[in-house]
Amino acid sequence: QVQLVESGGGLVQAGGSLRLSCAASARTVGLYFMGWFRQAPGKERDFVAAISGSAGSTYYADSVKGRFTISRDNAKNTMYLQMNSLKPEDTAVYYCALGRGITAATMNNWGQGTQVSVSS
Repeated sequence: QVQLVESGGGLVQAGGSLRLSCAASARTVGLYFMGWFRQAPGKERDFVAAISGSAGSTYYADSVKGRFTISRDNAKNTMYLQMNSLKPEDTAVYYCALGRGITAATMNNWGQGTQVSVSS
């Protein structure tokens, strides 16, 4: 089981930026997809972005395209999510995940989540 620890969440005004990090405990994470998902109060967990093991392919939800950028540094066993032009509707708990695909069903390791709050 790979342990994933998110950091970088916080409170920011609309239009601001945050950078989330996800540190993995294993050195083999480069073999797997990693992704970010988010869950707002009273809503289901939604896909945000994902990246292939080699970082050659990235995937984004339509709602964040052009504003968020996912990246990873396999040498540091860490994945990032740069979030720009934040909107109040981006407020949620953000979870990082690792697995064999880009959907929640294909992720078998999850972090504990980090809160992102965007004020209007």
